[in-house]
Amino acid sequence: MLTINYQATTLQFETDPEVFSPHGLDLGTESMMEQLHTQDGLRVLDLGCGFGFVGIYLATQYPHDRVTMVDVDQNAVGLSKMNAQRNGVTPTILQSNGFEKLAGQSFDLVLSNPPYHTDFAVAKNFIEDAHRHLTMGGHLYMVTKRRKWYENKIRSTFGHVQVTVLNDYCVFYAEKRPFKKQKKNAAKEHTLSKKLQRKYDRQSHQRHHAK
Repeated sequence: MLTINYQATTLQFETDPEVFSPHGLDLGTESMMEQLHTQDGLRVLDLGCGFGFVGIYLATQYPHDRVTMVDVDQNAVGLSKMNAQRNGVTPTILQSNGFEKLAGQSFDLVLSNPPYHTDFAVAKNFIEDAHRHLTMGGHLYMVTKRRKWYENKIRSTFGHVQVTVLNDYCVFYAEKRPFKKQKKNAAKEHTLSKKLQRKYDRQSHQRHHAK
């Protein structure tokens, strides 16, 4: 049995050596949680929930949240269900490869500590699918030890990214915003204005020689 004391809350968890961070709250997840700004009443997704700390903690703190927890690993899902019951909360817990079992669902907040020791295929799907499933104004929090690829990928998907380095981990934050083409339109307007200016200059030159 693992006891975690976090932010004046004591929670108990069954863990397993085959599930991520079986001996305690890992420093990456703790760093992400320290950066989290949230409120009650949100639709929350714990993406890659492991034994369930993030989703279960949020469910205890924000009882009106609708918390969903997913993991591809059957053992992790079983532990999360057991731990949710042990700590007196009732999130929705599903075995799912990323968003595979979440078709048609949307969330206000997605949190993830992805498996960054593998290739980037899993993280790529997590980021792109998170953007699709977030409500407008919804938030993504993600933590890894690697920076460059994640920073570039989140920025290219969301249009922006905020990075906080804490405890040697990079915590990424992005908000889903309306897609804007301001820069492109501004460039078109600038090009058009230059064309109009050249046309005006030619006309002025012709009028000057006609006098």
